Amino acid sequence: MKYGDVFWVSLPEREGREQSGRRPAIVWQDTTIFSLPTVLIIPLTAQTATLRFLATLAIQPTSRNGLSALSIALVFQLGACDVNRFRSQIGELDDPDLQALQRLAKQLQCLP
Repeated sequence: MKYGDVFWVSLPEREGREQSGRRPAIVWQDTTIFSLPTVLIIPLTAQTATLRFLATLAIQPTSRNGLSALSIALVFQLGACDVNRFRSQIGELDDPDLQALQRLAKQLQCLP
């Protein structure tokens, strides 16, 4: 897994507004440098209403990212995910989307 890859992940059930269940997520760290039991991810949702939050980014589906529908990156929910929760790789982010996420992450002070 590398920074910017898009994977299906299976997030545990949680209380409140945290993302859970099977969903695409963006890998936010390069695991080829360090082998750790968790990986930082940015979860994605198809709920366009989440765009009302400042730390979100709409990502259009492309052949490179492998997404099948408009997806909203929930940068404000960046967090650790156990490597055993990763399923299959969908694709990787296009450079403009990755750069836009980097700008948002910098605003939140959570750059990789």
